[in-house]
Amino acid sequence: MTHSQRNSITTGFVVFVVLLSIASMTAYAQRGGGHGGGGRGGSGGGIRSGDGLRVGGGYIPRGGPGRSRNFGHSSPAIGDFADHDGHPHQPHVHWNGQWIGHDFGRHDGRFRLDHPWEHGHFPGGIGPRFVFRLGGGGPGRFWFSGYAFSVAPFDVDLCSDWLWDTDDIVLYDDPDHVGWYIAYNVRLGRYVHVMYLGGA
Repeated sequence: MTHSQRNSITTGFVVFVVLLSIASMTAYAQRGGGHGGGGRGGSGGGIRSGDGLRVGGGYIPRGGPGRSRNFGHSSPAIGDFADHDGHPHQPHVHWNGQWIGHDFGRHDGRFRLDHPWEHGHFPGGIGPRFVFRLGGGGPGRFWFSGYAFSVAPFDVDLCSDWLWDTDDIVLYDDPDHVGWYIAYNVRLGRYVHVMYLGGA
């Protein structure tokens, strides 16, 4: 075998390995691996209750909740959201993308704001491609990447175990309540309503 034939075989093998690696990474991303796009990346196992019904542990929903079918003026009582054994009593999201507890009445007075978007719309990324690391604060005022938010007063008790300087969150639009976003905690698989306060 000549030197050029060996080089040709070696080059062909390297190209094959590279193409195989790219195909594997593409398949992994399409299955939802890693952070973003509905991924199950991150640390920890989350709460188990059948694979699609797991909660937390790094899962990121592909999209926010759909519009509520509840056109009323009130919301379910807090504590009614443990839909399976071991699931949180707080609003949460299953690994199958099902948002539990977002049936708040579209006209619920708690969400009414005299000046919606008073500080403008959040200029950063919304949705699963944008994972933000909390940088400090607490429910009254927290921040990340130079932007500040506050948790809705009626949701403050729902985030008492959030780690305000290390948890990762993803923001989604609230499809029912003008002036609010939904902050989803990737570690816990739970969410609260938040308001954008402008630059930190």
